[in-house]
Amino acid sequence: MPFALVGFFLAWRTVGYNEAMPANEWRLLLMVILCMVFARSAAMAFNRYIDERFDKLNPRTAVREIPAGIIQKQHALLFVIITCLLFVATTFFINRICFYLSPVALFVILFYSYTKRFTPLCHLVLGLGLSLAPIGAYLAVTGHFDTLPLLFSFIVFTWVSGFDILYALQDETFDRENKLQSIPVLLGRKNAMLVSNILHVITASVVIYIGYAYMQSYTYYAGAALFTGLLFYQHTLVKPHDISKVNLAFGTTNGIASILYASFVILFIVMQ
Repeated sequence: MPFALVGFFLAWRTVGYNEAMPANEWRLLLMVILCMVFARSAAMAFNRYIDERFDKLNPRTAVREIPAGIIQKQHALLFVIITCLLFVATTFFINRICFYLSPVALFVILFYSYTKRFTPLCHLVLGLGLSLAPIGAYLAVTGHFDTLPLLFSFIVFTWVSGFDILYALQDETFDRENKLQSIPVLLGRKNAMLVSNILHVITASVVIYIGYAYMQSYTYYAGAALFTGLLFYQHTLVKPHDISKVNLAFGTTNGIASILYASFVILFIVMQ
């Protein structure tokens, strides 16, 4: 969501609104937010629906709603169908290109749930799915692609892929025993963490490049510094011999980092 808002406000400035946001743009912002909510909800519910068999066997995930019997599996599937239809319907009221591309977006974010069954690159597919947020929001306003929102999408791609590898460390043994694929299963814990490090170095490099090429401002630099600092801080929390703080790194640290970075980027955009 924070990066989707970055894409939206970047587009808002691109189309030339120099004063307060017009009423129709607030309506468009609401539809972009709804798209993010519907897409994310569909993806999460579908993942729980597809993985019910594995979630039931894994002690870490056995408490989830479907294996615990709190939500019936068929009800979860119905929820997926409804949220997918709402997502497509919302894009119809945005513009043609968003509507035409909505099935592609849904395919990517839903297809991720299958990938762990046949490829260790599943983390990259998750990163790709979430990376659609900035460019999707930008398309909602402008109706065309551009370099800068694609760079923000690339940040999301490497950032999410990197931290999902860290998250997958928790299930390395379970995944190997159940013939599920992941970078930790393929390379082992230490090498998987190295891959995560490399991806996040790339993330930080693109964040710095955007400041150099597009957003030369102390406001942007402050957000970039906070984001990259928290990015590398999470790697101090997770070690090859101790992954007990992986949820702190995965959830809390990344959540704070994305909100802070997006806030400073949006502040820079609206001040221009």
